[in-house]
Amino acid sequence: MTAFDQVVLSTQRLLLRPLAAADAGALMAIYADPEVMRYGSSPPWDSIEKADAQIVRDREAMAAGHFLRLGLQRVDDGALIGTCTLFNLDPPCRRAEIGYALAVSAWSRGYMREALPALIDFGFEAMDLNRIEADIDPRNTASTKSIERQGFVREGYLRERWIVQGVFSDTALYALLRSDWQAQRRKVALG
Repeated sequence: MTAFDQVVLSTQRLLLRPLAAADAGALMAIYADPEVMRYGSSPPWDSIEKADAQIVRDREAMAAGHFLRLGLQRVDDGALIGTCTLFNLDPPCRRAEIGYALAVSAWSRGYMREALPALIDFGFEAMDLNRIEADIDPRNTASTKSIERQGFVREGYLRERWIVQGVFSDTALYALLRSDWQAQRRKVALG
């Protein structure tokens, strides 16, 4: 497998880069926020040790090519404002899942609209994926809009798929094919 621990992507306002030990405090603030984790498949974090452990696990897994998780760092002030991930990689089927989280203070500013195309491009071009899937709580309208803007198509609905802190939640399944992404990009380029 290809190692992902040196992957760095850049956009106009963001640097997408591997997480470092110094990011633990910012990562903890993001994942401990109940608003950020409201529609997640796990409860909010309750200790800095979870952030430290996540960073260590990520570095090891990325070096082994198991998944790709990048921190979203604002270029103007260096602040870590979120993460984006390609995980559950299935190399024989050239498929992966996409996930992301963004600090509440960065919501509604177009950061995911900027970060997701960079990650998706990397997935389709550098990783040679054919399909990227998303599992979204249908109540999470902001995430649904983010994914649909990128061309993802809703393909299914699973009732009560997750139980987080005793609460059942459904899943809307979305996918984006490489051929659709490339056609969409060509259309944009031609204006």
